[in-house]
This record gives sequence, structure tokens and C-alpha cells, in this order.
Amino acid sequence: MTESRLLAGAVDELARRTHLPVAFGGLIDGSGVTRVTAFRGNRTPSLYGLSVERDRGLGGRAVTELRPRMARDYASAKQITHDYDTYILGEGIGTLLAVPVIVGGAPRGVLYGGVHGSWSIGGVAAAPAVQIAERLAHELAERERALEQARPTPEARPEPGLSAVQQEELRESYAELRRISSEIDDAGLRQRLHDVERHLAALSGATPAAAPRTDVRLSPRETDVLACAALGSTNADIAGQLGLRESTVKAYLGSAMSKLDANTRHSAVTAARRAGLLP
Repeated sequence: MTESRLLAGAVDELARRTHLPVAFGGLIDGSGVTRVTAFRGNRTPSLYGLSVERDRGLGGRAVTELRPRMARDYASAKQITHDYDTYILGEGIGTLLAVPVIVGGAPRGVLYGGVHGSWSIGGVAAAPAVQIAERLAHELAERERALEQARPTPEARPEPGLSAVQQEELRESYAELRRISSEIDDAGLRQRLHDVERHLAALSGATPAAAPRTDVRLSPRETDVLACAALGSTNADIAGQLGLRESTVKAYLGSAMSKLDANTRHSAVTAARRAGLLP
């Protein structure tokens, strides 16, 4: 399972077990910044794009101190910086809990639980939040071990290229860009995102120049659906990610399979990669 799906599952569980109205979370990238990508219960798009640096804001303090942090009245909290007020207050969050995800003694991400307005969260919500963060840390560690064991031995002399982890991260990034571009009305900005998508596909080695010639042309939505399916998402998952009905997802998937002369979604993804349509 991908890191993004593990994170999304943890955020879902956080919302379910704590009953906090808003739950969100992110993982730390190579630069040490927490990129928040999973959301549940938010009323506005204010939280989208939130990236938290170490020691900045409530989440940054949690990462630095390797312990949960809480702001009962976030707007007036003096123990944190307020770099991210536009995101948090823009969503109308008054009380915020941040729990670090720690793998091998090092921070790997942050889970957040919030309340619209002011409310005392207390240990009733904090305790299960810590348990969920610990479980996510365990799952991330197990995933890393499995990927490490799957890597070829030096004697195998693999061809130069992306590792299994890098390939998966590339495909996750591609699918996320497709989701973002589908929500943007600005045609110029959307075209710039599509240019980035093509660069990502080229990085995978599945470019049209390296692939068999084909006259297959997928619509933007067919490509969106296939990009999500390539990550193992179910039709219900894809519907939630793209804001579509499940029946609509099935229709787009069926149309893409027909164009690619594929009998299953797996073979459709393979054919699309071979044609340079997906990374």
C-alpha cells in the first residue's frame, strides 16, 4: 500500500475514533517539510496546500519536540508561531491538536485534529490520536522494510533508472497533479500543470518516443481515473478523490479500457504506460 493511502487511512481513523469534526495530516518530504495531503471534515479549501516547516506552527513544534501539542484557543496561542493562520483560521478551526508520527526515533509526519470554534479536546481525543499515529508509524516502517527487501541485490546489476520507491512516488505525484488540475478553472495554469505531468511521465521512461506508436487518445477524465487506478484505488476511492459518482468512474474506466483494447483495469494501466500516457 502506498504511503499516501496509509496516511489517508490514518486520517479517516482519527476522525472516526476521536469524533473531531476536522482531521488532516501529512508526511515529511526530503527537505524536512510536512506536506499536508489528506483531509476529512473540512468545510472550505483553506487547508489545501498547507506545508509546515519544523518548529513553525503547532505541527512544526510537535515535529521538533517529538510529542503531541495542543492549542485550545489557536488564534491567541502564544507558544507557537502563527505562520499558518491563513490555513487554520481560514477553515474556522479554534482548537487544534497535532500528533507527530515517529519512525525509528525520527519524525515522519503529523496528524491533526481540529474543532470549528473553541472546545476542550482533552485526553479523550488525544489518547486515541497518539495510538493512531503510532500505528501509522509502524505501517510506514513495515512498508519501508518490504520495499528494501524487494530491491535487487548488487549482483543483479539492474539497469539504471528509478527505484521501486521512486517509481511509486512519481505515480502518486502524477495522480495528485491530475486531481489538482481538474479542480482549477484557470486554463493557463491548468496547461502548466499538464506540462509538469508530461515531464513526470517522461521521468518514468514511459514516453511516446520510447513506446510503440499508437493513435490512442484518452480524455482528461479517463486519464484521471486510470492514474488513480494505477495506485490501486477502488472505484469508490476514485469517486471520492475526483468528486465523481461511482457509476461515472465505471463509465470512464470502461471507455479507457475500450480505447486501449484492455479487458481489465490492470491491463489498461499497463497499456497506457506502454503508450506513454501514464508514468
